[in-house]
Amino acid sequence: MAPAEFRHLVRNNQFVSPTAGICPGFSQANLIILPKEDAYDFLLLAQRNPKPIPILEVSELGQRGLKRLGQDLDIATDIPKYRVYQDGVLVEEPLSIEKYWSDDFVSFLIGCSFSFEDLLLEAGIEIRHIEEKVNVPMYQTNIPLESAGQFSGNMVVSMRPIPASQVTKAVQVTSRVPSVHGAPIQIGHPEEIGITHLDSPDFGDAVTIKEGEIPVFWACGVTPQAVVMNTKPHLAITHAPGHMLVTDLANRELII
Repeated sequence: MAPAEFRHLVRNNQFVSPTAGICPGFSQANLIILPKEDAYDFLLLAQRNPKPIPILEVSELGQRGLKRLGQDLDIATDIPKYRVYQDGVLVEEPLSIEKYWSDDFVSFLIGCSFSFEDLLLEAGIEIRHIEEKVNVPMYQTNIPLESAGQFSGNMVVSMRPIPASQVTKAVQVTSRVPSVHGAPIQIGHPEEIGITHLDSPDFGDAVTIKEGEIPVFWACGVTPQAVVMNTKPHLAITHAPGHMLVTDLANRELII
């Protein structure tokens, strides 16, 4: 279906699941919403850390619509599930954030690795979490971000098992879309980035790693949530991991 049609389903609470594989060909986006007083520091954080936090669009102050990523789009209702953090603590996972909305909110839409998955599929590379109908596994790492103002923390990564014979192809395909995290940041050695148990992701679900497959790790747009939990701003609203905004932006437009 068209992205706008899918967003209408979400808006009416008719779809509340992870969005991997939804609307192939169209970009998906992570979200963090902050009060105006915190927005500059976060924008600076993103500018200093473009691999995990590639900005696709920043909203006008207090506006629930966007200019680049879609028409008939409402930031407060069109994501399948949100997370509300107060002082760094997760307090709610609502299906709408209309009751929280404030005229001093700034929304940051961040590139998502779901957006390059159809490019991998076109290249003949299977996506295990889509195949198994679960959320992508995501892990906190020991890779520090370059801090900005009050914001600091470590990178979060997503993992996809790739057959050894296709790893080079996966790197080539994803390196062409840096605005949705680009090439992997680690291949085959999770312990080097602080990951000790692949079967226990910090976010999302574990997936099967078959014989002959290598775990490949990409920077992840859940990184801002790790930053929020680390630095504890008074209020931050995000997407729930794996539950993205499906946009009108074609993935082909992201290829460089």
